[in-house]
Amino acid sequence: MDEQEKIPVDNQEKPDNNAQSTNMEERRRSRGREPWVVGAVLILVGFAFLIQNLTGFYFNNWWALFILIPAFGSFSKAWQAMQNADGQLTSSARGAFIGGLVLTAVAAILFFSLEWVIFGPILLIIAGVAMLLSAILPK
Repeated sequence: MDEQEKIPVDNQEKPDNNAQSTNMEERRRSRGREPWVVGAVLILVGFAFLIQNLTGFYFNNWWALFILIPAFGSFSKAWQAMQNADGQLTSSARGAFIGGLVLTAVAAILFFSLEWVIFGPILLIIAGVAMLLSAILPK
């Protein structure tokens, strides 16, 4: 007989059901955090197509709305960080919020076919302000 078969069943470690259920709950929460982001972007794309079909106004860069998916994800991450810090604007919340603003600005520039010559420097200014705020404000 193998040595494994001689080991009594009582000595084998029993799985901790409480730990497993906690891990499952954490995974379920992390997966279910941002389904509203995809829903919001689908609503925006639907409105873009509806306006295009009803008015004849044509959006050249409607695909730029998909840049809003990570933008809304960043805003959601900023909100979660603020909630976890009891409403305090932490450095992680500021970073996620600034990232969401930059992505939203890029999506607007592409969607409305705006000039990068004007808005490119504005994005640089936003990035510089974000870096200064991160250095000045407490973590």
